[in-house]
Amino acid sequence: MKPSIMDDPKKKEITKKRHFSFRINIFFFVTFLLFSVLIVRLAILQFVQAKDLKAAENTNTNQTNKIAPIRGNIYDSTKSPLAYTIPVQSLFFRIEPSQQDKDEVIRMATRLKTDVFDKYGKPDSKKLEPADIVLAMDLGYDINKNKVKDPSYYWVPRKIKTDLSNKEIAYLLEHRDEFKWLEVTEESIRTYELDDDGTTTIAPQLIGYLKSYSTDKAKEMYKDNENSKEYLDTENVGFDGIERMYQDELRGKNGSKIYPVNAAMKIIGRATVTKPTKGNNLYLSINKDIQKTAEKAIKEQLDFLHSPYARNDSYIKYGVNAQAGYAVAMEVDTGRVVTMANFPDYNSNDWTGGISQATLDDIGSYIANGSITTAYPKYTDKERPKHPSSIVFMGSTIKPLSVLIGLTEKLITPSNQYYYDSGTFTFGKANSTSSISNSGKTAYGNLDASSAIEHSSNTYMSAKVGIPFYSKYGGENPAVTDKWAEYLAKFGIGVKTGSGLPGENAGSNDFTKNAKKDSYQSAMVYASWGQNEKTTTLQLAQFAATLGSRGKRMKPLFVDEIRSFEGELVKKVEPEVLDDSTAMFAKNDWNTIIHGMKSGAEGIEELPYNVARKTGTSTQAVSGGTIDNAVFIAFAPVENPKLAVAVVVPEGGYGRYGASPIAAKIFQAYDAANDGILTKLGGGKKPW
Repeated sequence: MKPSIMDDPKKKEITKKRHFSFRINIFFFVTFLLFSVLIVRLAILQFVQAKDLKAAENTNTNQTNKIAPIRGNIYDSTKSPLAYTIPVQSLFFRIEPSQQDKDEVIRMATRLKTDVFDKYGKPDSKKLEPADIVLAMDLGYDINKNKVKDPSYYWVPRKIKTDLSNKEIAYLLEHRDEFKWLEVTEESIRTYELDDDGTTTIAPQLIGYLKSYSTDKAKEMYKDNENSKEYLDTENVGFDGIERMYQDELRGKNGSKIYPVNAAMKIIGRATVTKPTKGNNLYLSINKDIQKTAEKAIKEQLDFLHSPYARNDSYIKYGVNAQAGYAVAMEVDTGRVVTMANFPDYNSNDWTGGISQATLDDIGSYIANGSITTAYPKYTDKERPKHPSSIVFMGSTIKPLSVLIGLTEKLITPSNQYYYDSGTFTFGKANSTSSISNSGKTAYGNLDASSAIEHSSNTYMSAKVGIPFYSKYGGENPAVTDKWAEYLAKFGIGVKTGSGLPGENAGSNDFTKNAKKDSYQSAMVYASWGQNEKTTTLQLAQFAATLGSRGKRMKPLFVDEIRSFEGELVKKVEPEVLDDSTAMFAKNDWNTIIHGMKSGAEGIEELPYNVARKTGTSTQAVSGGTIDNAVFIAFAPVENPKLAVAVVVPEGGYGRYGASPIAAKIFQAYDAANDGILTKLGGGKKPW
């Protein structure tokens, strides 16, 4: 049998060599392939990914950027919005680690204007030029590539534009690759409800306004606020009024954006976002309808005082130069302030996005809340000294308290003691006398304590209260003025009201300095009928409410409750008694003074319930002479006091004609807004 090839040793050796060569070839091929892949990968790392890898090598931290929260809203007592936050989409620019090409940046800025902002922006949005956009990017140069200044930081994206339209957002997202370095982020803007005239907002001086925290004034304002450590320079904070007073409640809590950054602190990746916590909402005691009525009533009264009819009237004509007015209405039993009106007023929305210098120059003298501090209408610097500010002497509105002090100190008796009012009163030493007189030097004849208030007798207050009080407490002695100030403080005069409103003025007890300058006797004579005590309108309202409650001084409240942005109750604000002196004064003495609060007052007599009131005409020295301010206080109904009102019209003349018509409209508005509560509590007009 022929032997098999496989059995041939030579053939076997040849086959083995072939198999070994094949395996060697395969090995070298795989090795070559692996080395080729490695070389290609090294080339990619070296020439393609080198910059990114270098940046990654240098990465050593994350940079956290705070996100300001959505500010809470402010509503009136009927839950109507007065100030609210609108979410908006804003465009930001990121500074990248690599040097951004100037030409490319400028081309992008130009395209943003022409292809995005001009075509798709909202019609009322601020117009931005390419130069504005490049400067906002903060790269250190302008559109002409001139050096401006180097960026002080890199990790915070720069804001280019606020309140993008939906079309702008859609275009930017659609062309995201072409608009590199840009990102759209949600922010918010503050909006204030417009009044019926469409040019001013509701209670702007009370609500306040927002400004950037980046200003030196803001930093100083909030330096003692621990929460201010979380504030961003790019956010707006409360600068006055409720916005400032309740800054912490309204603001909410920060969110964050965490960016990966390299050693040069330049952003190298996408951010991780934590949403901020929205601020709480405030529900005020202010009633929008009553507020609008008060604001309108002041303006209409000023227009009336400027009318030909008023100019020709022998009494009303003294208010012809009035340019401003202030009114506060406060509930007697709770201290809730239902209106705080200032005129002139302004549009709080002017502050949104930054107020112009021209607007600031126009409204600057009356931005402050004239109901609690100094404010003026718009006068030139030369003209202003010729006119009073919003803080004026009480005038005859103090007379109910003067008589109450006289009764309590046993200087006078309620009804069985009469004083003959001849129209003038002389006081002082025998060789150096002075005299004061009633308005128009009117002689009222025999007066008791109540009728002295009703007729507003200056001579009675001087002879029966001022001089006896001066004698009882030691004559030319600081104890005299100290004791008088102590009584006044019980009613909120010469001290702050406790409202908590920022910038509140305590008024001034001028009798203290005048006593040292002239004499204690003279100071007490003038103090007894209101020519030595300057007050704010809020102080007068608190004073009137304290008279109405017969000695219980309530803290003025502006907020009823605080709720979360989602509506959950956070805090209910309860009434607070600051000073209870009801036991200090006898019931019959209260009856005596309230019975005398029947001064003639335009518009008040027409109301369908009894109103205790006191008009005042405070005389004040200004550059070039003296002027008369119209002052008025009242509470109603007499039988069960619910609402107290105070009105001040600087240069308004007599309180009866210049101020009381404003108060009458406020009483009417309050009654209408509260289902006729004053009419019901008063039980109709009847003798009192």
